Amino acid sequence: MDAIAGNSVGAVRKSKEDRKVLRKQLKASHTLLKHEGISTTPRPTKTLVVANGGLGNGVSREALSAALEEMGELETLIMHPHKPYAFVTYRSEESAQKAHVRLNGEKLECRESSVTLYLSYVNSVTCKEEVSVSLPDGLVLVEDFVSQEEEALLLAAIDWSSTNDDFNAKKALKHRKVKHYGFEFRYDNNNVDKDKPLAAGIPQECLPVLERCAKNKHIDVLPDQLTVNQYESGQGIPPHVDTHSAFEDTILSLSLGAMTVMEFRHPDGRLVAVVLPGRSLLVMRGESRYLWTHGITPQKFDTVPACGPQSPAHTAPDLRAYSNLTLSKRDTRTSLTFRKIRHEPCGCAFPSACDSQVSPLAPSPPSPPSLPCCHADAALLEEEYVHRVYDAIASHFSSTRHSPWPRVCHFLSTLPAGAVLADVGCGNGKYLGVNPEVMAVGCDRSSALVHICAQRGFQAFVSDALSVPLRTASCDACISIAVIHHFSTQERRLAAVRELVRLLKPGGRALIYVWAFEQEYKKERSKYLREHPEKPSPTENTQAGSIQEAHGESSIHTSGHLEDLQDATDGKLSVHTNRTAFNTQDLLVPWHLKEGKKRVEEEFREVERGEESTKTLGSNSVAKLGCNPDPSTGFLSNTGCGSGLDTSAATRSPDSNPSACGDTTQTTSSALKSPVFHRYYHVFQQGELEQLCSQEAGVTLQSSYHDQGNWCVILVKALGK
Repeated sequence: MDAIAGNSVGAVRKSKEDRKVLRKQLKASHTLLKHEGISTTPRPTKTLVVANGGLGNGVSREALSAALEEMGELETLIMHPHKPYAFVTYRSEESAQKAHVRLNGEKLECRESSVTLYLSYVNSVTCKEEVSVSLPDGLVLVEDFVSQEEEALLLAAIDWSSTNDDFNAKKALKHRKVKHYGFEFRYDNNNVDKDKPLAAGIPQECLPVLERCAKNKHIDVLPDQLTVNQYESGQGIPPHVDTHSAFEDTILSLSLGAMTVMEFRHPDGRLVAVVLPGRSLLVMRGESRYLWTHGITPQKFDTVPACGPQSPAHTAPDLRAYSNLTLSKRDTRTSLTFRKIRHEPCGCAFPSACDSQVSPLAPSPPSPPSLPCCHADAALLEEEYVHRVYDAIASHFSSTRHSPWPRVCHFLSTLPAGAVLADVGCGNGKYLGVNPEVMAVGCDRSSALVHICAQRGFQAFVSDALSVPLRTASCDACISIAVIHHFSTQERRLAAVRELVRLLKPGGRALIYVWAFEQEYKKERSKYLREHPEKPSPTENTQAGSIQEAHGESSIHTSGHLEDLQDATDGKLSVHTNRTAFNTQDLLVPWHLKEGKKRVEEEFREVERGEESTKTLGSNSVAKLGCNPDPSTGFLSNTGCGSGLDTSAATRSPDSNPSACGDTTQTTSSALKSPVFHRYYHVFQQGELEQLCSQEAGVTLQSSYHDQGNWCVILVKALGK
């Protein structure tokens, strides 16, 4: 009897587990149909969609293939970039049925976490042809340019243990180690001191490689400057263009060690991702050297072609449309970048991006803040360039934020009656009243904005987005709209995501919006970019070496290093030119306050009351009103010396007439006429938000999209979490 009873209990338990898996499977199918348009069928077929088994979940092709192949021979496995699902087609329907039965609800170990797979039948799947995109003009990639023996010899020649830093200008930067030979690249002015060569010239071990470059017509003259960078897994560089006045046309970059992916972007929004294998040579000349930005996204895994296809000359696989992809784990990579010092002004065919051919419209800020290197510095930076700014501009900011975004409204409209909604970073509360059937509460770091919410009849309180005083698992939904991009380190941005997940009930959803680096997406420009720009007035803030492109589409900040822009320990944040394309990820965005002198005085004094002593960030002190004509030394400046356009749709104040930039003794009255505040932003590259969210265990990426210059994701908290 006991044995019979035990079997009965086991059967009931198994039945419950089966029903649970079935519910999850049906939910996954519904999600795929609703957000991806993928229809499943109850009838067995040879093709299955594998929910949670995509590159967007951190699942590699190798790990998924190994699990699927145990069920039978595969015909195709399609994994699209950034998607949380994959398609598998078996040789036989029997194998597909076996996978459907055995793998549904099974966990797959990947990286440091695991995912639960849910499989459903589909009638067919369309596999797009593997396409290639043209490389930027002047860009050449030569694979296997050096042998393994030469690679070992070159790596051994770079002695990182040397203590004689003056000999070859060794530096420990925030994101990597660097050495200079021949001439030192200076990060304080993004240029080279051409009259002070270093004692260490280019190592002798490099000469055979350079002679081969000359023989193969990659260069006309031998370089006289070398920069060696060593990157560990997870390290990257923001998009940038090398300083034209520092180096001649052709730049060589030799990759040693691990593979990585470098992204090239044209000012018109075109993107080309180039896989750089170990021992490959990248040659940049002409347009690719002078006009296109290039950078490497900081992440531990790259999405790359699974079979390493050999693309035709001057082309690269389009990783955004490719389906035969996998994840490649990054490892230590060393790059050797060779250049020839320029001794005459640059006369290239791209004057809009050339620091030799343009006169800056405003002086370059002498001491803008640096990117933080620790938690304390990050908190200080955000206090000065985010929190205090929003308190000071709250009234004007609120007046420009009155129209809720349609897709955010759609998300809110899907919430059932009685659902609990938390708007973390609610601003003036414009989303708190969208769905009157939910219980909505907002919080914001700005007490001035929370006060505006209260005036409008909304429930809101003052809180930091990293520590919201609400119970764990108390919310059916959370939204974070245009908030996380104000956090100045990767760790703090991840902490903000984790706080949203903490607030969610199991099965709850979070919607996150962040500002996108790509303001032109799928050939459509965002509303932020000017449609009919006019010539900038003298009061518009620009950066030295940075002006608008033709038709106002972009501005290119010229950096002086092939693989660096403002991520050195002494690198400074740049001030963005409003209504132009971004050319670096970490920047200060001007807010031109459209208010009278009296109102500004009142709001600024409100901010100052709580802070008797001046806060400092590095060597930069918070500017006192009327004593800071520089737009970046503190969070407030005045338009007489290079202030910027308002990022909102509001026009400039009629009393913001230009004044002489050379006058640094302006009175408080003149400073109050048209104050400009600067807000810190980290603009996200494509895929970066998904990668950030994938680091948080217990959530699934339901969908991701680009919406008017923003990257957006919807996350679902796992049941039982």
